[in-house]
Amino acid sequence: MMAVARREFAAWFATPVAVVFLVIFLLLSGSLTFTLGGFFARNQADLLPFFGFVPWLFLLLVPALTMRLWAEERRAGTLEALLTLPIATWQAVAGKWLAAWAFCGVALTLTFPLVVTVNLLGEPDNGAILAGYVGAWLVAGAYLALGSAASALTSSQVIAFVLGVAGCFVFAAAGSPVVTDFLAGSAPALAEAARGFSVADRFGGFVRGVIALPDLVFFAAFTGFWLFANVVVLDARRAA
Repeated sequence: MMAVARREFAAWFATPVAVVFLVIFLLLSGSLTFTLGGFFARNQADLLPFFGFVPWLFLLLVPALTMRLWAEERRAGTLEALLTLPIATWQAVAGKWLAAWAFCGVALTLTFPLVVTVNLLGEPDNGAILAGYVGAWLVAGAYLALGSAASALTSSQVIAFVLGVAGCFVFAAAGSPVVTDFLAGSAPALAEAARGFSVADRFGGFVRGVIALPDLVFFAAFTGFWLFANVVVLDARRAA
């Protein structure tokens, strides 16, 4: 598993994909924080404007990472060779996911100038900021697992990207007022369930500086489920 992870992580930086992703992520996160987020206009020493956009940035950028994980292997005809290696399917899946998760961790780490800026301008709650970063990394891991499963379904990177974005959007928007208010009128229990499955809502607790066990369990279960689905898809292909 770790051999696959090291190989995949190195592969990110062997092509311009890594640089392009990092540049786009940093430009968007910075510009959205200081413009639409009203960083200076709020006159508060926190990173709420940045964290408010994180689930939606990852919604578009993470599927761009995962679309090649398995779709490219299928297109190039190397998936069969990979599955014949003396490693379990789950090890290959976990290795690729760990590499992509580490890469997202690098992207988040490179936003440290925001932390420096807010500390220079005021006296923020750095514990809450740290919790927000932990939550952001968990959101990235959850989206990566879902996107990886979507990539295993097709040999087309475009289709894998669309499936990944659509799937992530469903779980990001599940707890939005538009969805919950619509469901509350006819099925209040369904509205509550939608909030429970909302990645954005779960992330909100971390942004407030609260690392709660139920939220950690949710992200672990969500990520584990989609990684398991990824393994099932690949095992089905191996059996075929």
